[in-house]
Amino acid sequence: MNVVLVVFDSLRKDCVGYYGNPPWWPVQTPNLDRFAAESLAMTRAYPESLPTLPARRALYTARRVYPFWDADFLLKGDFHGAPGWGPIPEAQDTISEVLQKAGYRTGLISDCYHMFKASKNFSRGFDQWVFLRGQEIDPARTGPPISQAELDHWLPPELQKGDRIGLSRLDFLRRCLLNMHERTREEDYFCPRVMIEASRWLEQNRDADNFFLVVESFDPHEPWFVPEWYRRPYDGGDGPEQVISFYEEVGHLSPALVKRTRANYSGLVTMCDRWFGHLYETMRALGMLENTVVIVTADHGHSIGDGNYMGKRGYPSSPEVYDLPLLIRHPQGIGAGQRSDMLVQHIDIGASLLEMAGVPAPGPLDGQPFWERAVRGGQPIRDHVTVGWGSAVTVISERWWLNSKVNGKGAFLYDLRSPDAFATNLAGQYPDVAKDLFQKGVADAGSPFPDYILEMAEQQADAPGCSALAARE
Repeated sequence: MNVVLVVFDSLRKDCVGYYGNPPWWPVQTPNLDRFAAESLAMTRAYPESLPTLPARRALYTARRVYPFWDADFLLKGDFHGAPGWGPIPEAQDTISEVLQKAGYRTGLISDCYHMFKASKNFSRGFDQWVFLRGQEIDPARTGPPISQAELDHWLPPELQKGDRIGLSRLDFLRRCLLNMHERTREEDYFCPRVMIEASRWLEQNRDADNFFLVVESFDPHEPWFVPEWYRRPYDGGDGPEQVISFYEEVGHLSPALVKRTRANYSGLVTMCDRWFGHLYETMRALGMLENTVVIVTADHGHSIGDGNYMGKRGYPSSPEVYDLPLLIRHPQGIGAGQRSDMLVQHIDIGASLLEMAGVPAPGPLDGQPFWERAVRGGQPIRDHVTVGWGSAVTVISERWWLNSKVNGKGAFLYDLRSPDAFATNLAGQYPDVAKDLFQKGVADAGSPFPDYILEMAEQQADAPGCSALAARE
């Protein structure tokens, strides 16, 4: 049986129409909705660790990254990402290596540039890997300087002061625009390039007895550059653009700029949906939907004015960042149209994938296969999930959502049964619940927390986004 795993970076679950709508408006995702109707939809899927690279370490290995032992990476040539930002430990087998040894032909198509920086090794176990360059601040090209007029077009002058991943906002935007230079067709944008290249790989490898293809789209991650025709259905005005995330509270933004930001993100999600449709129809044309498991998920979401915040962060944590879309289409139609509220995480995807392929893991995994139980309404694989991000931990159960520092301080406790669950912190009202969930999160660490994580917790050193170690320089 073939397997295709598609990962979108920063795709909010509530922006996939099959799951519902974000607070601001419905987002158009007809291809993902059609795919979801043919799939098992997991409604309570979460990361294991965050952000970008820790999430992929868990996804690629089915092994825990939290509590970030041997993960205090301050690599030369890279900005100081969050704990777990380094390469996959050499002692851990990747899912691609396991399948490769079992005779699968393996491929990786990705524009997630963090995976390919110096000292990273996320291409392990792939017979072919393709890195499509130019996202964000990847030093993909040089050329003439970007004019101030172009900078002003994409980021209003009053917002140009401030930093973004170790750079000034303007330097960040300059690099992004330089990488986009001479992009004139929709096919030149990143997600279309990823999906076209993945479709080409499928055409070129249709002779394989079994294959495993991972398709990584960094979109709809910021910056939210998208052709105007995708943005206009959500905001038809001609006012100033706004395409970056500020990783701070945004009460100072005008309603018009918040709307434009959401429109650009929504438009980029819709463009991702269109080109996922291209990949999906390529598989149909090649007859591969008849013998291929297709899995679609994300690493995390993104706050875009939710709770007056723009960005992603581990403390306080929130569902628009932590809730994941997870859709699994079986070639025999098993589970089609079903939904499961079983609590699952990234680490469980790899374990389930190996079980569906009939390939045994070479050793113990932290993830657990859930496919059979989910489609047949069996017992849950766990009663809670624990998500690590820097010096913060989030523990989610059937009813409760706990977020605190790893030393137990600063707890937020929310009752998920409440109509407005995240409006009131109930940690003081239900201290025993908070204590019990925290102890479960500590137990899931499997060992004491590293000293540097405890120091970060005491010093409140976490920063949002992908720069949680910046304060330690």
